[in-house]
Amino acid sequence: MQRDTRQRRAIRRVFMDCGRPLTPEQILQAGQDIVPSLGLATVYRTVKAFALEGWLVEVELPGGTLRYEIAERPHHHHFLCRSCDQAFDIPQCPETVEDIAPEGFEVDGHEIILFGRCVACA
Repeated sequence: MQRDTRQRRAIRRVFMDCGRPLTPEQILQAGQDIVPSLGLATVYRTVKAFALEGWLVEVELPGGTLRYEIAERPHHHHFLCRSCDQAFDIPQCPETVEDIAPEGFEVDGHEIILFGRCVACA
């Protein structure tokens, strides 16, 4: 287990406050408001460590950079803004997602990603 440094606390707080998937660059930008000396290498090391500890999970969205979010969250989906490249959580899950699978197929999981413009960019 690593030390609980100001940088680690700042990165943890960024995730707690934002509540959505973040890229390392977005983490850096928000984290520097808390610890101005925070660097990108520290962000990368810390999110990797948090992922290994099981506190964060990787979120891979098509055409984008790898993002991270808090691991212990209920099942949800994502909206990716094509203008600002921010990802947002979609808390609802369509109840009939299995109905769109080809006949005879068994669905054992799914991931839905919506694309468009967020409220700030629209």
